[in-house]
Amino acid sequence: MKSLDAFARHKLAELDKSSLRRGLVKTERSDGAIVMRNGRRLVSFSCNDYLGLSQHPGVKAAAIDATEAFGAGAGASRLVTGNYPLLDVLEARLAQLKHTEAARVFGSGYLTNLGVIPALAGDGDLILIDELAHACIFAGGRLSPATTRIFRHNDVDDANAILSAERERHRHALLITDHVFSMDGDRAPVAALADVCATHDTWLMTDDAHGLAVLDTQTHQAHVPLQMGTLSKALGSYGGYLCASRDVIDLMTSRARTLVYSTALPPASTAAAIAALDLIAADPALCARPLAHARAFTQRLGLPEAQSPIVPFVLGRAETALKASRILEDEGFLVVAIRPPTVAEGSARLRFAFSAAHRDEDVARLADVVARLDLRAPA
Repeated sequence: MKSLDAFARHKLAELDKSSLRRGLVKTERSDGAIVMRNGRRLVSFSCNDYLGLSQHPGVKAAAIDATEAFGAGAGASRLVTGNYPLLDVLEARLAQLKHTEAARVFGSGYLTNLGVIPALAGDGDLILIDELAHACIFAGGRLSPATTRIFRHNDVDDANAILSAERERHRHALLITDHVFSMDGDRAPVAALADVCATHDTWLMTDDAHGLAVLDTQTHQAHVPLQMGTLSKALGSYGGYLCASRDVIDLMTSRARTLVYSTALPPASTAAAIAALDLIAADPALCARPLAHARAFTQRLGLPEAQSPIVPFVLGRAETALKASRILEDEGFLVVAIRPPTVAEGSARLRFAFSAAHRDEDVARLADVVARLDLRAPA
């Protein structure tokens, strides 16, 4: 196996040379947005726990109670032994939230897209994907024998042109986009894309991982027949879901391989998500807070108004982003550098993620530090 280790060392050396090697850093999260890392107390602006619900006492208590009642794991695929009662409750709640007939829960958002996309699009079909869509959407597309085309980011005219030229040559067509793009924080023009899809008899699928419960998406839900997302961000738990018609969900139960051949969600994750949905329904002000923080940040810095709780600072080179991240850590903030291949070459950045758990004064101080350090300077 010497050749295997030599291969790994060579690849690691290449990553080191490009400032692209990753590593795991022990990080302890506590209540609010506080983490302990490298022996220091930091305010984290790198977490997707947008509502702070992973640390909420009621959510944690629900997870503990479910573990006591149903065990630590589901035991097997839901189609074998894993369909414990809480799963039906969660799916009904998600369908209600998304105004669809039904829902199905998967092991993660990544697994949802890997299962749903090839179950819907096969040989002779067409898939269109926004060029900045999440990696798991592209991964799901690669698992399908369908023809895949990429349209320019949020460019409705480009999507329309591709469909106008190619739709008639394919049996079915599926267009997929993030609702909120995880690295840029901007939103897809869902209503306009829905109109294009209607014109060309194309199924529209949105990934709402970063929009669920923190943005008002109800306006466009009626136009989106396939709504997927995750339980691991605003809901503070773990897992993924698809909300759709009853017929589509029944098809997923038989044909989505990542559902059929994966062990069901642990009861703790399911119960935590249900408890989080209860809290969200009871407190609309909580859901509004992440976007309000992001907009306070952009306003204080004179930046374009934030469209979501995500605000990117594109710095260019990977080493520049790493240096900026270290500077902010010295100031008491955790803002992890985002580097290729997560983002395109030459667009390494800091990605600020705002949470309801942040205090107004922490947001203001972060903005003041960024302004003082001029982190917007080009690489």
